[in-house]
Amino acid sequence: MNTNGKQDTAANTPLQWFAMSATFRREMKARNILTETGLECFIPMRWQPVTKRNGHKTKELVPAVRNLIFVRSRQEELQAIKTDIPYLQWLTRPDDGRNIPIIVPDRDMEQFIKVTQDSNEKLIYLRPDEVDLCKGTPIRILGGPFNGIEGTFIKLRGHRNRRVVVMLKGIVGVAMAEVTPDLIEVLEK
Repeated sequence: MNTNGKQDTAANTPLQWFAMSATFRREMKARNILTETGLECFIPMRWQPVTKRNGHKTKELVPAVRNLIFVRSRQEELQAIKTDIPYLQWLTRPDDGRNIPIIVPDRDMEQFIKVTQDSNEKLIYLRPDEVDLCKGTPIRILGGPFNGIEGTFIKLRGHRNRRVVVMLKGIVGVAMAEVTPDLIEVLEK
């Protein structure tokens, strides 16, 4: 209880994954500040070829989606920390005429992290409007490094074979490299 005799609700609120935007490509800077305060953060990364000023070509690990960062926290704690990071903004969705922060369910975030954490160059990141999951088949991967991952088996424009897409609703999707059919279990719609 606090000094007013009311129960402190912040301590009772569960940790949640929030989708956020760090404007002007400052997601790495925001992640460093947030992790210093003890918060768990995730930024999907990928290796990208870069030509340096001296003409030397190399690969650098860079954020796969500009300005996107996921933060696991309580909303009240994150709001308090966010006041010191003016370029960190909530990603929101409309709800009854208000914009509320987008919360990613733990299970969805765990699958997304599992698919994207190795910074695989063959992953294709998709905006929500780039793929129609209704045209695909819901599946679960059985075996291999992505055992248990659920997604949608779908044909993407510009690619020869169908791929498994793991989508964070309204935020971002990721298409994995081709998965052999013997590792796929079709789920009921």
